[in-house]
Amino acid sequence: MDFTFAPSQNELAKRVAEFAADEIAPHRREQDRSGTYRPGLIEDMAAADLFALRIPEQYGGLGLDAVSAGIALEQLAAADLSVCFPVLNAALIGGVLADNGDPEQRSAWLPPIARGEAVVALALTEPDHGTDAAGIQLSAQQDGDGWVLTGEKTSIMIATHATHALVFARTGAAGAHGISAFYTSLDDARVHREQLTDLGCRAGGRGRLVLDGLRVGPRDLVGEPGGGFTAVMRGFGVSRALIALMAIAVGNAALDEAYAHATRRTAFGRPIGQFQSVSFPLVEHTTLLHAARLVAYEALCRADRGEDPRIPSNMAKWWAPKAAVEATHQALLTMGHLGWSEDGPIAQRLRDVIGLQLADGTAAATKLTVARLVLGKEYAP
Repeated sequence: MDFTFAPSQNELAKRVAEFAADEIAPHRREQDRSGTYRPGLIEDMAAADLFALRIPEQYGGLGLDAVSAGIALEQLAAADLSVCFPVLNAALIGGVLADNGDPEQRSAWLPPIARGEAVVALALTEPDHGTDAAGIQLSAQQDGDGWVLTGEKTSIMIATHATHALVFARTGAAGAHGISAFYTSLDDARVHREQLTDLGCRAGGRGRLVLDGLRVGPRDLVGEPGGGFTAVMRGFGVSRALIALMAIAVGNAALDEAYAHATRRTAFGRPIGQFQSVSFPLVEHTTLLHAARLVAYEALCRADRGEDPRIPSNMAKWWAPKAAVEATHQALLTMGHLGWSEDGPIAQRLRDVIGLQLADGTAAATKLTVARLVLGKEYAP
């Protein structure tokens, strides 16, 4: 059992950390206030190859493994969680397209994603169908050799930034096998967007997409009709572990601020870190985040070896965001009024990381997945 990264992975971590320190961290508060990314951010991230991480090399990507994607996302999340979502989506959707597209489709779709020219959103959730994703109702009506998409998607991260989306629509009967996936441009008058007002990750552009008779052609269909739901569920085996690492990075960044504060702040004649009531809770949260990080990387290692990552991935997804929220909260309490103030380093992190308890599957949904894998569907809820 080896707990070390390869030299190339350590170099990736260093490179992304330097990029994040120079190009992302200085803009975190302003992006939160303005509710959007700074001008040029997407182009800068593309130049740093952040959208190319998981795209196969023959399509202009770096062809890196899942562990490397986790390493990069940790560094980005420590600087500003909101910028992770276009990178996460490029990895997730790029993987779905690479696994399910034919050679001609992959050649058309994947290079623009790798170059950052196609910023991709995952359009799955609907107003009445979140955890119950197999029940989505956005309709795809056959029209000649194509389809017409009509309906609404909501809670779509980077909806206001995206140029393209992987849209899931009902092409058949009720249930998962009646859902198909379409990869389509959003640059169409029949696509209407609205940014939602959020507690955190405000620059991430979470929003609504209303498709008012958007026509897609036969070459926009990803895989076979009725195969869309299965395709994205397979992708979640990796993306849920990546989201866990994003949460852990936020929690650890908050704890780093709290530890530094505990060495600077004095009370009753000594640094407050010398009080057990200050240092012991921080150590407890550091321990929990460390353990959750190991579970997340186990999932990614298993995926890279061709093994089923779903049990550790879903374990990490329900546990890590919860642990990160609690760690960030403790950091806020440790820093007192400096933590509570929006001018300090902690308040935004707490607002941001709470959202990861919902993203890509709630705690209930991910626990259900683990229960069914461990017990078998016939014995699980």
